[in-house]
Amino acid sequence: MKRGSTGQQEITTVMGETIRAFIPNPLPPIPALELSDRRQRLLERATVALGRLDSVTLLLPDPNIFLYAYVRREAVLSSQIEGTQSSLAQLLLFEIEQAPGVPLDDVREVSNYVAALNHGLKRLQEDFPLSNRLIREMHVILISQGRGSDKSPGEFRRSQNWIGGTRPGNAHFVPPPPENVETCMAQLERFLQDSDNPYPTLIKAALAHVQFETIHPFLDGNGRIGRLLIAFILHNDKLLSQPLLYLSLYFKRHRSEYYRLLDLVRTDGDWEAWIDYFLEGVEQIASNAVETAKRLLSLFQQDEQKIQMLGRSASTTLRVFRVLCEHPLVTLNRICESTGLSFPAAAQSMQRLEQLDIVREITGQRRNRIFAYQQYLSVLNEGMEE
Repeated sequence: MKRGSTGQQEITTVMGETIRAFIPNPLPPIPALELSDRRQRLLERATVALGRLDSVTLLLPDPNIFLYAYVRREAVLSSQIEGTQSSLAQLLLFEIEQAPGVPLDDVREVSNYVAALNHGLKRLQEDFPLSNRLIREMHVILISQGRGSDKSPGEFRRSQNWIGGTRPGNAHFVPPPPENVETCMAQLERFLQDSDNPYPTLIKAALAHVQFETIHPFLDGNGRIGRLLIAFILHNDKLLSQPLLYLSLYFKRHRSEYYRLLDLVRTDGDWEAWIDYFLEGVEQIASNAVETAKRLLSLFQQDEQKIQMLGRSASTTLRVFRVLCEHPLVTLNRICESTGLSFPAAAQSMQRLEQLDIVREITGQRRNRIFAYQQYLSVLNEGMEE
């Protein structure tokens, strides 16, 4: 449905130029969304796919194993959209803290994303409300170190920003003037917390994401926080027991369509086209995540069977292997800390895993060696280089 513009243009002067900044109307849209039969089917398929994703973690020996790796995969993808060049392996190496040669600025940004996500999850688990305060807390962690640390971490902006172009005068889109940001974000917070919201959680998340990106409340990090907001709404509203749905890969693959539809909402009020795109992405990414979890489970089971054939040394080797299922890049010191094994026992078990072609050493050094569960990393990396 084309409702016309979903906000007001405010003429203002920035850097000596007259510009038109866009102030979005509060959510939900008026008139109400058209939930056609086709759109209802999209919603049902996306909801079913989310249900499968939520239940597949029950198949795993520990759902946190999948969550650990999947969160880091999302951190890399979401940061790549912003131009960061870190890979998943580089992030895991950075977390080991002793790996040389990792591009520090890029990988620190990705590591900050993981820390911001984990902070938000911990707060929600403590029954802290999904709110502007929580969003600001996450933003502090996201940009407080490295690039962006001079862009007012945790504070809604007090100056004009813009999207595309080299200055506000030639920008593709100019978000609300700074004096309107607090009001716009307060309205978004009320929408997030409104128990009388007429729409299901998935549509609520779709609407909130566009609104957040339109407000662009921070000087830096808006894209990453806006994508995290989707997962947090689904988790907070109990659609997912673990925050396992991340749409960065879908947005990355269909980037031009993503930006076209955001513009279409603002200029024509066509929320329905955006929601169709969003629901298709949810179904696709949730289904892919289910397949990834199943493939990892199958991989773990196959490799465990290989280890069981070792006889008396199987028990110790399995203890080492299970650490690799949680952390696909490890040092022997990390193995010793996690298992309580002596260094020689850990080294012998790792050698057996190398002989079984389950792990390989990636530094080529005699000291401070790092071991990779290569097939696990390969499954996680699929699609990330597109």
